Amino acid sequence: MPLATTPSSTPDGTVAMHRQLKIKVDATKRLRKEHNLYREEAQAQEQKLSKLANENAEEWELKHAKRIAEESQRMVKDTRDRLDKVVQELTSFVASIKNKPEFENDEELVKAEEALTAASV
Repeated sequence: MPLATTPSSTPDGTVAMHRQLKIKVDATKRLRKEHNLYREEAQAQEQKLSKLANENAEEWELKHAKRIAEESQRMVKDTRDRLDKVVQELTSFVASIKNKPEFENDEELVKAEEALTAASV
């Protein structure tokens, strides 16, 4: 009776793992970029709110600016949480395939490690 092969040890399994690795790397890069954009927006909204407060803007204008600044802060936290989750998944995935011979000197694995390094900054 032939031995059953695991999906990861078959050529199709390797292709599927490469696909998963690429998806996880791309998600990490996208979420890192999104998180940085929201952080910049939140800082800009805080500056706008401070400027309005210093100029003694009308109360409704201050309330509106404050709501926008708070929403920006929520988005920063949300993207950070999602980025942390994707980084954790990618870290686990990289650890599980790093020592496999079919991933030795693999370009996608190098990109994954670079994405992890960039995301931890």
